[in-house]
Amino acid sequence: MIRLLVGLGNPGPEYDATRHNAGFWWVDEVARKLGATLLPDRGYHGLVARVNRPDGPVWLLEPQTYMNLSGKSVAALARFFKIAPEEVLVVHDELDLLPGQMKLKLGGSHAGHNGLKDIHAQLGSPDYWRLRLGIGHPGVKAEVINYVLRKPPLAERELIDKAIDRSLEALDLVLAGDMEKAMMKIHAKPPRPKQPKPPQPADDATPEAAS
Repeated sequence: MIRLLVGLGNPGPEYDATRHNAGFWWVDEVARKLGATLLPDRGYHGLVARVNRPDGPVWLLEPQTYMNLSGKSVAALARFFKIAPEEVLVVHDELDLLPGQMKLKLGGSHAGHNGLKDIHAQLGSPDYWRLRLGIGHPGVKAEVINYVLRKPPLAERELIDKAIDRSLEALDLVLAGDMEKAMMKIHAKPPRPKQPKPPQPADDATPEAAS
């Protein structure tokens, strides 16, 4: 069962639409879907919402610490409510996936992602769930910092938003802890748009006038 949903990003309007804030975009959509309102909470260094569900409360969190201190926020809330790492889902931007792609996984390395690196350190464990939202890669390592802190072009943002929408179809499975079914749903390729049928050839034969 997942009890804490975390979206990673940077606070402030100048970062709102940048690639590094894809995790915030995801939690914003979850809050809309669940009818929750994210509010500042100094105790947890972030924007927080509590959603009461039949099997217990679920917490939504957007750390406001800047990316490289995300663990300070996540660990504060998780420890207070005795939430184990495997009950946490962290949603973040992923350079190694193209826009529109996403992957759900448990554990693993932080792969150089500063938000995950601090969560690893503060939780003392890598064994939490991650939803990786593809943003693509600039192709050159030296360009990564500028790339993640820029807005994606509209076409790429639309692909990311569609991936977020698809992932929310598995939200109930995620919250119930049925991660195997959630992965199958999230990893399924989106249906291809149907090709329009070719127009029927016009009948060029002109009927003869009746004699």
